[in-house]
Amino acid sequence: MDKRNHSLFTILTFSKISTKRFFRDRVAMFFTVVFPLIFLLIFGGIFGKDNSVSFHVGLINKSDTQFSQKFASDIKNQSKLFKVNAEVSTLEVAREKMSRSELDATIILPVGFGALDSSGLSTGVVNVYYNQNSQQAATTVSSLLKSQLDQVNLQLTGVVPPFSIEQISINQKSLNRFDYTFAGMIGFAILGLGLFGPVNYFPQMKKQGILRRLHITPIRVWEYFTASVISNALIGLFSIAVMFVVAFLWFDFSLAGNIAELMVVVTLGIILIFGIGLAIGGWAKNENQAAPLANIIAFPMMFLSGTFFPRFLMPEWLQSVTAFLPLTPVIDSIRLVATEGKSLTEIGAQLGLMAIWIVVIYAIAFRVFRWE
Repeated sequence: MDKRNHSLFTILTFSKISTKRFFRDRVAMFFTVVFPLIFLLIFGGIFGKDNSVSFHVGLINKSDTQFSQKFASDIKNQSKLFKVNAEVSTLEVAREKMSRSELDATIILPVGFGALDSSGLSTGVVNVYYNQNSQQAATTVSSLLKSQLDQVNLQLTGVVPPFSIEQISINQKSLNRFDYTFAGMIGFAILGLGLFGPVNYFPQMKKQGILRRLHITPIRVWEYFTASVISNALIGLFSIAVMFVVAFLWFDFSLAGNIAELMVVVTLGIILIFGIGLAIGGWAKNENQAAPLANIIAFPMMFLSGTFFPRFLMPEWLQSVTAFLPLTPVIDSIRLVATEGKSLTEIGAQLGLMAIWIVVIYAIAFRVFRWE
């Protein structure tokens, strides 16, 4: 067997061994597969299926007119913009709930609302109560109510206002909150798998003398690294495939891009982040050295790379800085391909940055790696 075939055999053998070891380790399975799914279900439940704007309001109808009964019923049953709290029956209860920010505003139909005037038309004034810290929401609620009343006025009087507003759709799908959440959760899974995995088991293997015994075999560092990368990539793709299945079935996620191109992006992301774990785990002599360094590197990326909330919410100067974090191009690339349908040629900047990080990180990992 020549050297090339021997290296390929060695790499494939160690890849198979590492992959089997992972699927036999229940703790590793939990933190790699189940733990990211828990976060996906939590954040997906918060930012998931229903992306419509709505307001939590109290509704008190003090009028006994037929018009007020119908108007109140329309607000409760037909309007998707208002979520009426059934517990609100008095203004005192409403004040208490508004003080705890449980309600955005309280709508009161006063006595006589909807009564007929001298010309035989129903009239009345809707009162909207709000706290100072919810003024913007109350303004929007008032505007929505005015829109409904304008339609009623038009039906009653037949008079068309001389000026109006027309809403025109540009027929372009924008990202919803779950799109950002899902891409971030994939990045979170890649971070956990690629960084904390090797940081945990490399020091353990050194402590148990496993790496020392491997060192006296013909295996070389690059072969061992390549086998570890292949095994980690297969495990990562399996974990993320499970997340996609949950997103498709549970949150009605729709993949906008090409699945093959998405796999390329995810694989590059796994290789990149795993290199950081290799560098830390391969350098550290024990868990006491590895864990603090891993946390110092992981936490800034976790909160500044768009994992839990979009980066565009940050100040511009911080966006410019965080754009160069290793995890940022990974999450951005996943989001662009999965939710915006971009191709690999359209995300060249992100792929280029990932490639640069891969070269730098693995150069460091090769240099600092210790067998014991």
